Formats: sequence, C-alpha cells, structure tokens
Amino acid sequence: MRKGMAWATALLALPPCLGCAGCSSGPGESESKMTSYTSNESETAELFTVPKDQMAHLEVVTAEKTKLQRVLRLTGSVAYNQFKTTPVFPAIGGPVHEILVAPGQSVQVGAPLLTINSPDYALARAAYIKAKEALQLADKILHRAQDLYTHGAISEADLQQAESSRTQAEADMVSSQDALRALGIKDPDSVAKNTGKTTLQIPLLAPVNGEVVERLVGPGQLLQNGVTQCFTISDMSQVWVLVNVYQSEMPYVRVGQKVEINTESYPDTFHGEISYIAPALDPNTRTVQARIVTSNPAKKLKKDMYVVASVQAGVNPDALTVPDAALLRDTENQPYVYVQTDTNRFARRLVKFGGSNAGRTEITDGLKEGERLVGDGALFLQFKNSLQH
Repeated sequence: MRKGMAWATALLALPPCLGCAGCSSGPGESESKMTSYTSNESETAELFTVPKDQMAHLEVVTAEKTKLQRVLRLTGSVAYNQFKTTPVFPAIGGPVHEILVAPGQSVQVGAPLLTINSPDYALARAAYIKAKEALQLADKILHRAQDLYTHGAISEADLQQAESSRTQAEADMVSSQDALRALGIKDPDSVAKNTGKTTLQIPLLAPVNGEVVERLVGPGQLLQNGVTQCFTISDMSQVWVLVNVYQSEMPYVRVGQKVEINTESYPDTFHGEISYIAPALDPNTRTVQARIVTSNPAKKLKKDMYVVASVQAGVNPDALTVPDAALLRDTENQPYVYVQTDTNRFARRLVKFGGSNAGRTEITDGLKEGERLVGDGALFLQFKNSLQH
C-alpha cells in the first residue's frame, strides 16, 4: 500500500513533458510503431528516461530460465453425460391429454410422464381383453371336452376341435399382448384391470431413472410415434465438461489426467478426469475437443455453464520466465514488457507468453535469457507513458 501511494505521489510530481524519442512522432503513427522494440531499433524504441530519483519505484529483474510447473487452463462448457441421458419418444401417436411432470423433477423407471389420447390404444386394449376372455373360455371348453372324451361321451374329432380352438385363442392373446408391449405397456394385465378410467388415454412412461431436464411438448400437441421427442431425462449427479485444446497444448493432454474445474458462479473447485480426446480438430477453431467426466454435488453445474479446467501437465525445465507483474497489455490487448536499455532508460517490447505458476510467467517469444526488464513497478512506467501521450 505504501509503495502504491509513493507511485501516485511520484506521478503527480512528473514534469509535463519527459524526454522521449517517440514524442516527435506525428498523430498518424500507430502506438505500436512508436513503442515497439527490436535489437535493430534500440534508438527509435526508446520510450523515455526516468529521473534517477524515481528509479526507486522500479524493480529491475532479469529474464531467466527456471523450472516451471506446466498448468494448462482449458476453457469449455458443461454438457449432459450422454451415457446417462435419454431422449423420451412416444410409442404411439395422438394429442397430449395431460403433462404429469416438470423440468427439475426426479423420476423412476415406469413413472408416467404424460398421457396421450389414442384411439389405437383403445383398440389394442379392447383386442387384448377380448383375446384374454376367449382364451379363458377355450380352456374351459377343452377341459370339459377332455373329460367327456375320457368317459366316451364325445368323439375324438370333437376333442381335436376343442384343442384347435384353444390353440387359436392362445395365439390371438399373445398377438394382442405384443401389440400392447409395442405401445410401451410392459404389463398388459394392468390395462385389463384398469376399468375405472377412460380406455382412450395411454401413459408415456419414464424409460430410465433420472431428472427431467427438458420438456419439449405441451398439452394438446399432436405427437407422432417414434418421431416427436417429449422429454429429456438425465442423471445430473455426473456431467461432462467439454474443453478445447489448442494444437500447441495437445502433447501435454492425455486420457486419465486429473483436472480441477472452476466456474465464476461458485467458489467451489470440482474435480474430474479426462475420459476422451477427439480424433480430429475442429476446422473452424483449429482445436481438438476433450471430454472431462466430473461429479456434480448438489447439481451446481448446469448445462452450457462456462468453466475453466486446469490440467497439471508436467514441468518445463528450461522455461524463460519473468515475474507476473512484468507483463502488461496495450490498448490493442497485445502483451508487452518494459526492457531496460540503459541505466534509467526503458523501451516497450511486444512478447508472447505461455503458462504461469507461482508468480512467474513463461515468455515464449520476444525476450532472451539475461535481458533486464521492469518487474514490480511496470505499471508505474505504463502510467508515465499514458501521461506523455
């Protein structure tokens, strides 16, 4: 805090115009041309001379090679776990009579989700009840015929006729049972017992356990069997995080790596594991997609929520690093540092950077080992530069 106050005091004490090689540039010249620095432009790249009494506000450090823990920060979003997500389609068409569940509601296998008004169901139900009763009657007739034949009261032809009638009745009932099962009725006997309700309505049952995450139809909507998706059910206790991996990061990402996941919505850190890496790059983003499986306590992670996944990707033994405070950005969001060209002279140089860890950032282009630059206090020079321009 004291150092920040000292900087502010020093800024107020600055003269209105400091010696600067770039100050004579016309207004048409871009900022980057005035301040960019290369080894062949050490004179024109000179920004300004800092008075010696203000040098105490600057920490001049050396760009040096150090061991740097390689941490990849991959951006992505939350998605449903497709292995635990099921779209629900009706097995029979007709208008929706009543919606029985809402998104966010947990359901068990076999729970009714909605009811459909279906004449086809009414016909299938009636055919099953008739076939069942016909089979029961055929059984009684066959038993009576067998008893009569044993006592010589009927001929063998009459017994064979009773056996044939029973076989046909059984075939009709099996066919009617299959017709109901094709409509999603797992227990055909249940429809025969349900005599208190209208025979026109058929329930659409949940095929899996989970949470209703989407409702895609409304009352009165006409459904087509096998075509109209009505709901999506997913087990939200475990979700996917889909992240984008750039080509330069691909050598350090592999299946089985542990991942820490953070989001702006919660302070919590979620833990997951990379389970899959796509075999091809996205032609638009030039990235490869990786899938992370993570548990979802309290169901905090929501579909399409933006997240950042941190992957520990080994150690870079020869990373050229500088303090995090040395790295700044210009008005065009270009990263740069202030390089010391003389005792109290500094120039701005555009750089490229990689990962950062423990207060140091890797510089991948723009600096050489041993070069001197401003670390703590780089903002001081940035303020001086803004005052000049």
